[in-house]
Amino acid sequence: MEYHQLGTSDLHVSTLSFGCMSLKGTPSENATLLRQALAGGINFFDTADLYDQGGNEETVGKAFKGVRDQVILATKVGNQWRPDGSGWDWNPGKAYILQAVEQSLRRLQTDYIDLYQLHGGTLEDPIEETIEAFELLQQQGKIRYYGISSIRPNVIREYVRRANLVSLMMQYSLLDRRPEEEVLDLLQQHQISVLARGSLAQGLLLGKPAKAYLDLSAGQVAKMASAVQALATQDASELALAVQYVLQAPAVATAVLGVRTREQLAQLLAAARAAPLAPQQVAMLQQLLPAATYAQHR
Repeated sequence: MEYHQLGTSDLHVSTLSFGCMSLKGTPSENATLLRQALAGGINFFDTADLYDQGGNEETVGKAFKGVRDQVILATKVGNQWRPDGSGWDWNPGKAYILQAVEQSLRRLQTDYIDLYQLHGGTLEDPIEETIEAFELLQQQGKIRYYGISSIRPNVIREYVRRANLVSLMMQYSLLDRRPEEEVLDLLQQHQISVLARGSLAQGLLLGKPAKAYLDLSAGQVAKMASAVQALATQDASELALAVQYVLQAPAVATAVLGVRTREQLAQLLAAARAAPLAPQQVAMLQQLLPAATYAQHR
């Protein structure tokens, strides 16, 4: 497993990381899977207070009790559950963030969160107030660093300009190349690392029946999936190729992938050992389909 520095922080994250939202087993099964991932070299684990109404954070906290210093824990804030549990509302306010972090710390059974992320964002938000909350938590030692999770270029630009981000989580894959239009270069210039999610495009790059995806037709999706399959070898599976495409972007620090079973974890760890894509392979894949535009998916 290789490790990349996360922005300007002193955190070094595994190039493949564990998206904990995917966990669906029993607490014991989940803990075993998370510990196996750690043993395999994965050190970055991403969750959110939204997942399972906080239950996902509790699962992660229990799994890593006693080995907290060996893992980098990331969680998210901004979606406030209603008291009756009927859903959640967007709340990026300072008061709520300062309240929510205490609950996340308790559920994760830790004194600090390595990476605290705003779980969305709009230009209508009280952005300065939101930033103040993260900066205060950093000063208090309750979080080490902060970032945001967003695919909105206007929001991203505002936070890049106004905040001390070390990371940005966003969707990025061979079937969703929106970040290449302007955001990847911007983040690279400001030394902000990308946490890439959705890199397998819902499994459409791994043999699932083709269907329309974003502004791509089922035929275009099938074309890309066929190209990935044609490049696959015994040492580089379709999964490895899809992930390695994302990792070839200099701004990307890690690909955050969901894992539910021991078999999926084994495939993920094998993908981490695959050789990087050659420049000609990258160029060939990029020429197959035009990149989708942000304007269509704001």
